[in-house]
This record gives sequence, C-alpha cells and structure tokens, in this order.
Amino acid sequence: MNIFYSSSCLDYHSPGHPESPERVRSVAGYLKSKGFPFLVPVPCSMEDLLLVHDPRMIQAVRGGTFVDPDTPCLPGIFGYAALAAGSAICAMRDAVGGRTAFSLMRPPGHHATPTRVMGFCYFNNMAIASARFLADCPLKRIAILDIDCHHGNGTEDFALGRDRILYVSLHQSPLYPGTGLESPMNCVNFPLPPFTGEAPYMAALESACDRIREFNPELLGVSAGFDTYEEDPLTQLKLKVSSYRKMGRMISRISCPMFIVLEGGYAEKLSSCVLQFIEGME
Repeated sequence: MNIFYSSSCLDYHSPGHPESPERVRSVAGYLKSKGFPFLVPVPCSMEDLLLVHDPRMIQAVRGGTFVDPDTPCLPGIFGYAALAAGSAICAMRDAVGGRTAFSLMRPPGHHATPTRVMGFCYFNNMAIASARFLADCPLKRIAILDIDCHHGNGTEDFALGRDRILYVSLHQSPLYPGTGLESPMNCVNFPLPPFTGEAPYMAALESACDRIREFNPELLGVSAGFDTYEEDPLTQLKLKVSSYRKMGRMISRISCPMFIVLEGGYAEKLSSCVLQFIEGME
C-alpha cells in the first residue's frame, strides 16, 4: 500500500487544538519504520475544488475571511487544504491504477460542505477525489464508506441525490455535528449510541459493506477516522486497537479498488490503530 504524505502538512497549527501536527507526524514516522512506501502528493487544482465547492467559499478560504469556532483561520491554510485534497486525488488515482493507497494528510475534510468550512475541515478531500473520479470516468460509480466517529455531513451534502455515488456512514449519535440520523436517498447512515463496543459495531459495518456490495461500485473511497477508539478524548465509542485490523479485513472483502483518506483520530495510540487497519486491508 502506498502512503501519500508531505511533511509540509505539519507546518501549521493552532495552540491547544486537537487537530494537531503531532497526530500525523507520529503516524508517518511509525509507518515509515514499518517499511511502507511513501509518495509525495501534489495540490489539487482550482478546477478540482470547483467540482465540489462554491467559488465564494473557496475565495473565503484563500482570503482568510471565513469564521468557524472549530476551524481556525490560519496563515497559509488554503495551500495546506489544497495539498490535502490533492493527496486524496493522488490516492484515488493510485487505486484506479490497481493499488490500494492511503492519503495521510491534514487537515481532514468530511465536515466541509460545498458552501462552508466546519469541524476542523476546510475543503472536503474525499468529496473532491470522488468528484474527480466521476468527472474522469463518466460511466462509473463510486461508494464512500465513512468510519469516522462523527457523521460526515459535508460528504453527505455533496453526495445526496447523485445516482453514481453511494455514501455510507457509521457514526456515534448524539455527537457533533448532529446529522446522520436518517438515510435519505443514496445516503445510508448507521447512527450508533455512545459506548457501542466492537461486536455491535462490527455487525453494523457488515451491513454497511453489504449495502456497498449491492451498489457494485467500480471504486470505494474510505474516509478513515480513528476516533472510534476507546481512548479518544472527543468521542465515546469503545473500539480496541485490535478492532481496526478486523475492520480493515472486512472492508477489503468488498473486493473492488479502494483508497483511504485520513479523517479524525486524536488518541495517543492513533499510530497503532492506523497500522492495524491498513495491515488488515492488505
């Protein structure tokens, strides 16, 4: 599995913010020590951004004129966010070429809607990579599986009503952002109560994988958040480190080309969770 990563994503930070450089720095160092091949991503283009986001939103990020209490307006954030989105596109293209790939970048993306930043997210990396795939392959379909503990409201907003996309999310509820309680149209949601452990989670994931197999996509994008881990400071699900290997193995049995994009995960054992997941997928 190729890992798309650039150390430049460590160059911005907001003191005290949970979405810190250290979370990705530690994972990158750990995966390098295990011998995974690393590739350097390139930023997405304006054309790529416009496949998903409103021009006024893009300009607000570029000009630093947006306001969101969870999503700091930091110097250079447009470039960092464009690189994270570009990395997701690189991983998508690797998958189309026949090799599973992982975009290990920040900032995350799945809360960013077509019109606003929110929830630590500036541009929606998964939505942009998916939109690029659909534009490049006009007869093919993509499924998006979101396993972050928070519902990917931005990705759902993008996907809703598009017949060549299936969006499937497993997430804690109640929890920020408070969406994902129903399953409208082509978006399938599995809201899980706080303190859900491995057995019921894996049962829900099996149902999610069945829905994806029924859709029979040519490509699968996985929004991989690791804040479902039991020691995550922002959430209350109860998965173990070993749970992620089982998750990766179950998802890999969908048997179609796939790519992975990092979303959340804020516990000290993030590196171990990521390794278990991607080893389960190989």
